[in-house]
Amino acid sequence: MFSGSIPALVTPFRDGSFDEAAFRRLVDWQIECGSKALVPCGTTGEASTLSNAEHHRVIEICIEQAA
Repeated sequence: MFSGSIPALVTPFRDGSFDEAAFRRLVDWQIECGSKALVPCGTTGEASTLSNAEHHRVIEICIEQAA
């Protein structure tokens, strides 16, 4: 079963575009603080407003950073 912190992540934007660098820092910070799992692209992360390509990129970066 799941235990520990499993936060829903915000999706940072800068000038109307997905801010990949800020998102990478957020993922790193969550891991450093002991989060056991991460939830990208939930309703907290603006999933309904992301394009399909942005949605895939957010998940891709989350996996890369958490690996």
